[in-house]
Amino acid sequence: MHMLTEIDTARRDHTGDPITPEEAAAGFRAVSNLFVQWGLSEAQAANLLDMSATTYRRWRKSGPGQISRDLGMRLGTLLGIHKALRILFREPSRGYDWIKQPNKAFDGKSALDVMMNGYLTDLMRVRNYLDAERGGW
Repeated sequence: MHMLTEIDTARRDHTGDPITPEEAAAGFRAVSNLFVQWGLSEAQAANLLDMSATTYRRWRKSGPGQISRDLGMRLGTLLGIHKALRILFREPSRGYDWIKQPNKAFDGKSALDVMMNGYLTDLMRVRNYLDAERGGW
């Protein structure tokens, strides 16, 4: 017979460490390289990261500044999209091309069209779709 175990559900403050400057730089470089593979303009790349094109250009040249919680989530979500595409498509170029192809799941829009709305939730929508397609979570 199984016994029920009480679960502690008390709310606790998040005490995780912020992203280090080195981690921020690595994540930003990886996402910037991904944008090149996707064939994005600086304006499109900046929009996906919710920053001005001037800031994006400066960060590409000199390295990223302080990474906000929102930007950290965007970088992680974009890298998750890349990972899912690499799992789904054996040939990397097919994954890079997929991002711009019309998709019934997005009402005929491409994943890039969805993400270009600019909200973090739009990026998450694409990532969640890909995670479901590959059977992950």
